[in-house]
Amino acid sequence: MTIASAPSIFGIVNVTSDSFSDGGKFLNTAAAIEHALQLTKDGADVIDLGAVASNPDADAVPAAEEIRRLAPIVAALHERDVTVSVDTFSSETQAWALAQRVAWLNDIQGFGDPALYPALAEARCKLVLMHNVVEGKAQRVETDASTIMDRLYAFFDRRLGALTGAGVPAERIVLDPGMGFFLGNDPNVSLEVLRRLPEIKARYGLPLLVSVSRKSFLRKLAGVEVEHAGPATLAGELFAALNGADFIRTHDVAALKQGLTVWKALNSGR
Repeated sequence: MTIASAPSIFGIVNVTSDSFSDGGKFLNTAAAIEHALQLTKDGADVIDLGAVASNPDADAVPAAEEIRRLAPIVAALHERDVTVSVDTFSSETQAWALAQRVAWLNDIQGFGDPALYPALAEARCKLVLMHNVVEGKAQRVETDASTIMDRLYAFFDRRLGALTGAGVPAERIVLDPGMGFFLGNDPNVSLEVLRRLPEIKARYGLPLLVSVSRKSFLRKLAGVEVEHAGPATLAGELFAALNGADFIRTHDVAALKQGLTVWKALNSGR
C-alpha cells in the first residue's frame, strides 16, 4: 500500500486541567504557546487548541473561562502566522473564535446549533464536523460494530444537509468519524470505522480528519498506559493515512512526521 499524498497534521494543544493524556501540562499560557510553536517546528500544519477536555471524566468549563484560556494563545499564534484551529463544542466559544478569524473550527458535536449557522455560512474558516454517538463530551456507552456505520451515515447525512442548506459551502467541511469513546466502549467499533475510511470518503467526496492519538481503544488493544501509547498511536495513524485520511490530529507531531516521511520514501517509485 502507498500513501498517495501525505496528510496534513493537526498538532494537539490541550489548555486544560483534565485532558486524559496531558491535562495540566499546558494550562499555563506561556507553556501552551511554547508547546504550540514546538509542534509547528516538528511539522504541524495546524495547531488545534482545546480549552475544555472531552473525555468521560472531564469537568464542565464555562464558555467565559474557555475563551479566557484561549484568547492570549490565539493572539500569540496569529502574530507568528501559525494556522489555528479552535476545538470547542460551545456555540458561544465558536462565535468568539469566528470573530478572531481562526482558520478552523473543530466541533465534537458536529455543529448541532442552528442559531450559529448564519455566522458559519458567512465565515471563511474550515469546519471539522465530527460524528459522536452521544451529545457533548464522550461517554462510556455500548455500541455495535455491525450497526455503527448506519449511525455514522445518518448523522453525517443530517448535519451535512443542515449546514449546506444554511449556506455553508461543502468545500469548507472536513468529516471526522470520531474514535474511541466517541464511538463507544468496544475497541472493535473504532477498528471497524478505521477499516471503512475509504467507504466514508467515497460516499461523501469530502476530506477526512482522523484522531486516534493515545486513545483508549488503542491502549486497550496494546495493553499499555497513556505514557506508553506512542507505538500504538503511530500504527493507527499510518493505517489512517494509507486509507485516505487527509488530516491527522495528533499529540506527537514529530513521530507522525517521521513515520510518514519514511513510509513515503520506501514506497517512492513503485
